[in-house]
Amino acid sequence: MSLNRDGIEIIQNYRQRAASLLLYQSVFTSDIGRSLLALLETFTTEDPISCSQAYGHWFSALATHQQSWQQHLTAQILVTDNAFSQQAQHLPHSITADTLTERISPSILAAAEHDFAILHDFHQLSAEQISQWLGELSSSSAPPSTAKTPNPRWLSVAEAATHYRTHGVGIFGQFIAFRWQNNPDRSSNQIGAQLIGIPTPDPIQLSQLVAYDHPKQQLIQNTESLLRGYTAQNVLLYGSRGAGKSSLVKALLNEYKDKGLRLIEVPKSHLQNLPQIIGPLSHVPQKFIIFVDDLSFEEDDEAFKSLKVVLEGGVTARPQNVVVYATSNRRHLVREFFDDRPKPKDADEIQSWDTVQEKLSFSDRFGLTLTFTPADQSTYLTIVRQLATQAGLTLEAENLDWRARQWATRHNGRSGRTARQFVDFLTAEQGD
Repeated sequence: MSLNRDGIEIIQNYRQRAASLLLYQSVFTSDIGRSLLALLETFTTEDPISCSQAYGHWFSALATHQQSWQQHLTAQILVTDNAFSQQAQHLPHSITADTLTERISPSILAAAEHDFAILHDFHQLSAEQISQWLGELSSSSAPPSTAKTPNPRWLSVAEAATHYRTHGVGIFGQFIAFRWQNNPDRSSNQIGAQLIGIPTPDPIQLSQLVAYDHPKQQLIQNTESLLRGYTAQNVLLYGSRGAGKSSLVKALLNEYKDKGLRLIEVPKSHLQNLPQIIGPLSHVPQKFIIFVDDLSFEEDDEAFKSLKVVLEGGVTARPQNVVVYATSNRRHLVREFFDDRPKPKDADEIQSWDTVQEKLSFSDRFGLTLTFTPADQSTYLTIVRQLATQAGLTLEAENLDWRARQWATRHNGRSGRTARQFVDFLTAEQGD
């Protein structure tokens, strides 16, 4: 069997129009997009076996991502990085949505409108239609199509531009949190190939963090300065373990993600890559927190020198849309040994103290140091009570306090982390 002439012409038209995209070719570079184009090409051979195999690849890709073709196409359009989306994301928020496209270069706007007309046709292409073509070609019943799900309505060019301005493009429009890992391909200098997006970042909210109101408010104020375009301070969050230092940084991301805040977690072992990470960030409108958790250094640690350059500034200035937030349990970040100190016989040599002073003063290179003191019993119980209220627990106050004290004694001592673990335990207990 073979497809009728009208079917072949329609398929050839789809292939031709996909090839004529000017800016949005990348929407077909995903596994779903590539498998669809391969399927359309295979249809023109009219080989039932090859077509069935190609359809299987496309069906499997959609099923793996749990998306309809229309959902996937819309998602790809909204994160694409091209000349149109780049111009749109840099437009001021003071411009109304109605006049947004008037600020785009006319030639770029015309190319975007050309591509959107083509992509609208692909949005209209249903899985049922493709399944029907395969059934006609193989002279059998049409194979199952992907599960029917509510398809997103089609976007206008102006709506897409508004999305790019609000949420960003490329990897920074797709994710809000990132982890840095070395690019195995040393020939590539693209930051997108080296930053890994985190699909499900920690959902902790500021409202869930109890106590330490003063350092929390200072960090919020500094972050809001960053978001308003002012030069914000690099911050060291220092204090006892379990006080919620890391959680506070993550909660800031959830609070301000819709205002363009992004977080990049950099392990201490990769601090030597900081110039590579930070440099390209100055070219995008989002604001970035470089997050270094549990920071400390050993003697002659190369990471110490790398972070020092970023904090103090080298020949290239730190971008105004980037700050470093680091947490540590140690006030002096570089481990110091008594052997580092000059011997009495060297007391007249002033330079012998230079290394010691550099180590002790490293934390001073952060513009703002926030201290999280150990929780006393009153603070600990206050945290427990508020977390219990948020969790909807129904224990009597006296019983709650008694059990909270017992939990702290038998586990990790009094801290915000211990309080959270205790309330999680009670929540599970009451749920049984």
